Parts: sequence; C-alpha cells; structure tokens
Amino acid sequence: MRFIVRQKVFSFGDNFTIKDETGNEHFIVRGKVFALGDKLRIYNMQGQELFYIEQKLFRFLPEYTIYQSGQPVATVKKQFTFFKPRFNIWSAYGDFTIEGNFLGMDFSIYKNGKHVAQVSKRWFSWGDTYGVDIADDENYGFLLALVIVIDQVIHDNNHNNS
Repeated sequence: MRFIVRQKVFSFGDNFTIKDETGNEHFIVRGKVFALGDKLRIYNMQGQELFYIEQKLFRFLPEYTIYQSGQPVATVKKQFTFFKPRFNIWSAYGDFTIEGNFLGMDFSIYKNGKHVAQVSKRWFSWGDTYGVDIADDENYGFLLALVIVIDQVIHDNNHNNS
C-alpha cells in the first residue's frame, strides 16, 4: 500500500498527516513542542495511540526507542559507516535495516533481509512530502514509525548544521 506523508511545515512542533494515495487519512503524528529530545506519538483516526517514539539523549549517533502500549518494541540506531549510511532496528516485529539516500528521502527498508518498504520523495516537489510503499503483509503503523524516525534524524541534522 502506498502512503503519502506530509509534514505540516508551518505548524509548531513536528506534526504529520499520513494519507493513502487516494487521499484518505490513516494516521496522525504529533510531536511535543519544546521537549528535550524528539517525542512523537502516532494515532489512528479514532484517536487511539498506536506508537510513541522517544529520542535517546546524549548519544554519539542518533538512537530512538519505539513504544507500543507503554512497552518498548524497537530500538533504532544509526550505524557509523564510512561508505553508506545505515540504520539498524531490533524490534518485536523482526530485525530491520534501512539503507539508501537519506538526505534525498529515497531509501529502502529490509526486514530480516527481505525488502518490505520503499520511501521516495522523487514524485513530490513541495515541502516535506514523500511516498512510502509498504508490502501488504506488513504492519503499516510500525513501518511508518520507522520512516518518521529517519525523517526526524534528517530534520534534526539539518537544523544542527544550519
């Protein structure tokens, strides 16, 4: 299934809406304003919290924990490599690797070595809008949480370098 993620560029905090390619809303992501480190919550359209994302502070490389129902279900860590940037994820849903062009928002997500999602900004030109294609047998909310973590790392890195 293809999702469209559009960060609300003019809002305070980190707020995203996630729709399918026909424009139907599926998820809302809300961030805490003025929080120490990134803290984001993903909700379904009925207002039920699905995932809570928290940045771990004082790390050499970015690290996030994803919670579901108050329990940690994943750790996302950026790996130090000389050639290709990469993220490794250890989770209750399997082990994931994310590789590609992160600055260009064009990357792939692999679960236990199998390609399960593709993120691409190439079809969108305005603001922080990108497409996420996810295999039908995967947990859409969890994979979108991973994509949002990558988006936050890029966003934070861009702000720290400006």
